[in-house]
Amino acid sequence: PDSHTCTAGAFNALAVGIDRTEAAGLFRRAETWFRVPDSVKITLTGKLNKGVYAKDLALWIIGMIGSAGADYMSIEYHGEGVQTLTVADRMVLANLASEMGAKNAVFPADEVLEKYFGQKFEGLWADVDAKYIREINIDLTTIFPVVSAPHNVDNVKAVSEVQGTELQQAVIGTCTNGRIEDLRVAASVLSGRKIKEGFQLNVIPASDKVFLQALNEGLITILVEAGASLLPPSCGPCLGTGLGIPASGHTVISTANRNFLGRMGNKEASIYLASPATVALSAINGVIT
Repeated sequence: PDSHTCTAGAFNALAVGIDRTEAAGLFRRAETWFRVPDSVKITLTGKLNKGVYAKDLALWIIGMIGSAGADYMSIEYHGEGVQTLTVADRMVLANLASEMGAKNAVFPADEVLEKYFGQKFEGLWADVDAKYIREINIDLTTIFPVVSAPHNVDNVKAVSEVQGTELQQAVIGTCTNGRIEDLRVAASVLSGRKIKEGFQLNVIPASDKVFLQALNEGLITILVEAGASLLPPSCGPCLGTGLGIPASGHTVISTANRNFLGRMGNKEASIYLASPATVALSAINGVIT
């Protein structure tokens, strides 16, 4: 019943969030219905530059089409640029389909996915003559670091436009960016450095497995020595419950997927969304960096 179930589109799956009532109904009826959505074709070429991440690309697309730009549509990622994206990258892009209004997003079953699973399998993909309601072409080399500014996910700006904005808190984690790859990026930025005194950086591994892997790789030591607080694997404050809910008047930079007023449990706080690298750098300086 989670709206970010669509993350599994990275695995060539039709993954759709349904509400809790519908989920309960499934136990009774054992069936449900969907209207077949129109499809949007996003063709990627080139490769992301160093220091630019899948989160930047996802926010870029949201800024381009708007938070309702793909309402009840199915997003397909095509092109040779897809081959440059890891499965973790694809999970970020599929996860943020909800923030485009989409029903789902999906990637092909290609060599990258086969390598991830360590086996060959047959996936499903669009016919060569498939019809699309909209087609978008993106050269990955043109993408640069961005943020979503308060209080809408499609309020996308270049990091350079908002650099220097004072912050009190940062979050690295959630279902969007809590994977081992994200913790590696954060640790690489924070290694041998300290976050600003009095600043709160919460790191939330996406699962127990990710937490243990980060421990074994020494990432947790780097993060804690930098001044980060480790929260239990969970949605965390992104959902507005548990540990890490911001104080009134605080401004937060987060790797989460939503930044509407009250999203983190306090309507008196403001949220910027960014990549783990941007969040980690900002935590060092106490301002968007």
